[in-house]
Amino acid sequence: MYFDGAVNSMGSGIGAVLISPDGRYYSVAAKIDFPCTNNVAEYEACILGLQAAIDFKVKELEVFGDSMLTIFQTLGQWKTKDAKLVPYHEYLEKLTENFEDISFTYTPRMAN
Repeated sequence: MYFDGAVNSMGSGIGAVLISPDGRYYSVAAKIDFPCTNNVAEYEACILGLQAAIDFKVKELEVFGDSMLTIFQTLGQWKTKDAKLVPYHEYLEKLTENFEDISFTYTPRMAN
């Protein structure tokens, strides 16, 4: 799964792409209807993708994203200090319990 979220003057949008083992692509996207930061948008995008994977009954998932903050906080390498992000982080952690095997990999924007 690849995820991304963005905030600009036009609003906020999130999306994720699930890629099946046989190479099929399943895209999910949404517009965020509340003011948020890029970090919140990235968490929202990752959560959207995880929820879609759960809906597809996926049990093994590799997650790739260009948000160092989201990936490294999920891996436990960085602490979640921003009070606004704590609920997102906790919910993301709860969603990961639905998978038998899940991994998170930071992929710089230039490489994804």
